[in-house]
Amino acid sequence: MKKYLMLLLLLVSTPTFAQVKGRIVSATGEPVPFASIIVSGTYNGTSSNEDGYYTLALSAKGKYTIIFRSIGYKTREITVDIAKFPHTLDVKLQDEKYLLDEIVISNKDDRAKMIISEAIAHREENSAKTAKFEADFYSRGTFKVKDLPSKILGQEIGDLGGSVDTTGNGILYLSETVSRVKYEKPGRINEVVKASKVSGDDNGFSYNNAAAAEFDFYENFIPFEVSVVSPIADNAFNYYDYKLENCFYDTDEHLISKIKVSPKEKNEAAVKGYIYIVEDTWELYATDFMLKGSQIEQPLLDSLNIKQSFGYNAKEKLWTKNVQTLDFDAGLFGVGLSGRFSYVYSNFIFNPDFDKKTFGPEVQYVEADANKKENKYWNSIRPIPLTPEERNDYIKKDRIQELRKTKAYMDSTDHERNRFKWLSPILGYTYHNSEENWDIRYTGIATRLAFNTVQAYWLAPGFHFTKYHPDKNTYTTFGTDLNYGFAEQRFRATGVFAHKFNNFSKRIVTVTGGSSIEQFNPEKPINKIVNSISTLFFRDNYAKFYDNAFIKLAYEEEVLNGIQLNGSVEYARRHALYNNTNFSTLKDVYHPYLSNNPLLPFDQETPAFLKHNLMKASLQARFSFGQKYRTRPDGREVISNPDYPRLYLKYEKGFASTIKDYNFDHLSTRITYTMDAGNKGETGMAVRAGKFFNSDNIAFVDYRHFNGNQTHIGKSERYLNVFNFLPYYTHSTNDQYFEGHLEHNFKGFITNKLPLISELNYHLVVGAHVLSTPEHNPYMEFTAGFDNLGWGKFRFLRIDYIRSYESGFISDGVIFGLTFLDILE
Repeated sequence: MKKYLMLLLLLVSTPTFAQVKGRIVSATGEPVPFASIIVSGTYNGTSSNEDGYYTLALSAKGKYTIIFRSIGYKTREITVDIAKFPHTLDVKLQDEKYLLDEIVISNKDDRAKMIISEAIAHREENSAKTAKFEADFYSRGTFKVKDLPSKILGQEIGDLGGSVDTTGNGILYLSETVSRVKYEKPGRINEVVKASKVSGDDNGFSYNNAAAAEFDFYENFIPFEVSVVSPIADNAFNYYDYKLENCFYDTDEHLISKIKVSPKEKNEAAVKGYIYIVEDTWELYATDFMLKGSQIEQPLLDSLNIKQSFGYNAKEKLWTKNVQTLDFDAGLFGVGLSGRFSYVYSNFIFNPDFDKKTFGPEVQYVEADANKKENKYWNSIRPIPLTPEERNDYIKKDRIQELRKTKAYMDSTDHERNRFKWLSPILGYTYHNSEENWDIRYTGIATRLAFNTVQAYWLAPGFHFTKYHPDKNTYTTFGTDLNYGFAEQRFRATGVFAHKFNNFSKRIVTVTGGSSIEQFNPEKPINKIVNSISTLFFRDNYAKFYDNAFIKLAYEEEVLNGIQLNGSVEYARRHALYNNTNFSTLKDVYHPYLSNNPLLPFDQETPAFLKHNLMKASLQARFSFGQKYRTRPDGREVISNPDYPRLYLKYEKGFASTIKDYNFDHLSTRITYTMDAGNKGETGMAVRAGKFFNSDNIAFVDYRHFNGNQTHIGKSERYLNVFNFLPYYTHSTNDQYFEGHLEHNFKGFITNKLPLISELNYHLVVGAHVLSTPEHNPYMEFTAGFDNLGWGKFRFLRIDYIRSYESGFISDGVIFGLTFLDILE
């Protein structure tokens, strides 16, 4: 019975509804993967899969000329008269006959440069030919794992949801989409997803999208973390060497030149491989390029291969990209990862009349029933046949999904992962109830243990209950976080209740309250781990704290696309705290501790502010200009637009204080912007300005505090919100202020050209920072350093030299950046 069921499932998964199907092989019988198949005179096309099999949908029976094209093989045109469907057409392609020896060329390098020069000169003209179109779009994404161990860093891995077999190999992720795309350069897109399929998740939606497939070598740059220079960019000769390897004629007697492309510098953000160019029109015929992850600031990525095939429509004399594949290899901790994204464009309509509403902020819309299509639909519409491995993955994971929906399986799984282990009190513990979609989490003391001079050693375990609503992607959670300081002998507790109402505007309401110990600066610039080390080993107790008993109601929601509102109302009782310990690991070597009063560091008795009660309300609006989004039945995914800045406006009011002078009004604004400089890196900018009103004698806790740093340890990836040599509280103000940060990361543009340093793949970073308040002369910092430091794939370090000025030179020194510290906060 089981064998019969498996056979039935395999038959259902086989593309029996395809009108034309077959296999493409070489002269020696080897499969020809990802060949382009197009019906002559149309834009109806498809591609073979990695085993050479293809399917081609036709609208009616009759006579057709079908063109088969693949890099390295002679293009073949076959005329067929189809009387019934399905029609089988197997094809054998002969190796391409190259003509380089038959063409009189005095210098192959000069010939290559001439062809590339013509391609560059005609780049914009050729790009404009296909700048506006509508097309059918198919995408398939596959991620595979190889040699997955049973444990990584001591943690059990398991079979990853049935994805891997006993040898540690298997498909981690498989998904497909079918959509209709409307596109207009530069970068305007509207995609409607008709069908979406994710292996092992019949309620899931694929994240494949047409925008992610837009690798346009007619543009000067291809966008990655570091923009890659196109081989036919305006300044391409500065970055590439070219060699003409071969020439051949296609079936339409177009002379095609195969040119080898090589970067001039090893770590330059440039591709290597082959570009195929059509003589006379200088259009792209095909591309076959490779990149290393280190070239585009993706150290976990070993290599990325981009292949494109352009089909020719003889009626309209157009070359159009109809097949593209992206193959990548990655790895970490000895685990090999590989993946492939395959794309097919067909049924083009060029220069359609788009109305004004065609292109807006919504770049992708997934229809409500897109993930409900039956196998019959997919077998009739899928342009690239599934491989046996992919068919088996769908079958296996569908069966696993059905099994995992049963109460018996969920109970069994929960029983296993709910085991309480002897390290659970230290590392944490979670109790799951999969059937009812809730869990209870205990935060272990390992990540909630630190030291400061107010509490000495302190720990803060937490307990939280969360109820999930997977059909709506929402949740409800409540819990408590405890805190005990041993020197203070003081127990504190806070509670929280939060509810996410929807996954579109993402409205969240949160209620918190209790007693907590807080840094004066609410942005917490002093990491608890760094503060513990600096206090215990160097007696530098930089972090300053106060006691806060409060209840707070907070609200956040994206009320319109790109406009996020955050508001809160809080009642607080606040009082100052004092040092309660003189303990340190090296207490006899270094200076005494400073007081917990940021204003009077050598006064251990005077409080930083008087005990008081206060009401506080705040409202903040965030404007993300040019923001795009994707709409799916289960929510909305926003996409920031790098071409526009982001603006923040905030009004904060303190009122009803038991000390009248502590009432205040505070208006502030902040602008952040990142400018892409192509392959020359990117420039980050952040400016903030604000003004207090009716605030002459407010409590120091409500001042505007600036993110200083006295530890010589940086903890962020970019320094656009911090002054690395500024003391934490010396410039705090209750008046007007302005701060500006500018940083440019060359991302290898300069260092990749320097001998020896180019081998290290370090990135030069320069920056400037300024702070202005009425009480002080302008404070300035200038920085220069290297980012992307590390070993092999681990690149999470940076080092900067800083010089600071305020009415002249103050100091200089080095900051060591450890970007992973943000995770440990």
